[in-house]
Amino acid sequence: MAGLDLTDPRLPGVAHHRADVTDASQVRTAVRAAVDELGAADVLVTCAGITEGLPLHLTSDEQWQRVLSANLDSVFLCVREVLPTMMEAGSGAVVTSGSVLHRTAAPGLPAYAAAKGAIAALTRQLAVDYGRYGISFVTLSPGWVRTPATESRLAPGEEDLVRLRESNPMHTIVDAQDIAEAVAFAASPAAAALTGSELVLDAGASIVSPASLLRDTHRERMGLPLLDTP
Repeated sequence: MAGLDLTDPRLPGVAHHRADVTDASQVRTAVRAAVDELGAADVLVTCAGITEGLPLHLTSDEQWQRVLSANLDSVFLCVREVLPTMMEAGSGAVVTSGSVLHRTAAPGLPAYAAAKGAIAALTRQLAVDYGRYGISFVTLSPGWVRTPATESRLAPGEEDLVRLRESNPMHTIVDAQDIAEAVAFAASPAAAALTGSELVLDAGASIVSPASLLRDTHRERMGLPLLDTP
C-alpha cells in the first residue's frame, strides 16, 4: 500500500510518497515511484480535499480555484497517472471521495459543492470509458463524519452530537471506521456491479423529511402521526 500526501504520517505498512496532489509533476513522480516499488496499482482511493466557507459573492478567484484544485483536480491527476497500469493489468478499482453536499446543499460552500458534484459526474464517465478494461469506479459520498477535526468545530458538551444523532433514521454517528469499511467494500471485486454508482454514507440523514425531525408536541399540533404510532 502506498500513500501520497503533503505530510508524512508514518502509517504502519504504508509506503509514503510526499506529493502535492494538485501538482501534475509531483503526482507523476510519486505514482511512478510507488509503481516501481510495489508494482501495478490494484486500487486507487482519492480522498484529498479542503473547504472554505464563503458565499459566492465573497469568494475570490484564488479561493475558488484552491478548493476546486484540491478536491477535483487532484482526482483527475491521480486517476490519470494510475489508469495506464490498471489498463495494462486488465483490472482495478477506483474509489473517489464525494459528499452529500452536492445533493443537499449547506450554506456558504459553493466551490466545495461544485467540486464534489463534478467528482460524481467524472466517476460515472470513467466507469463508461474504462469498464472494458475491467476497472470499476465508485464514488463514496459521506455526510457529517466524526473525526477529531469535525468534533473540534462542535459546541462544547453533547448538544450538537445529540442533534446529529437525531438528524438521521439510525440515530447514530458516522465515524472514520464506517468510511474505511465502505472503501474496502467499494474497492473489492464484490462491488464490481456497482461501477458508476454513488454510495451515500450518512445513516440516511439526506433522505429525511424535515417534518420527521419535529418533536411529538409539534407533530401533534400539525396533525402529523406521532413517531411511536405504527
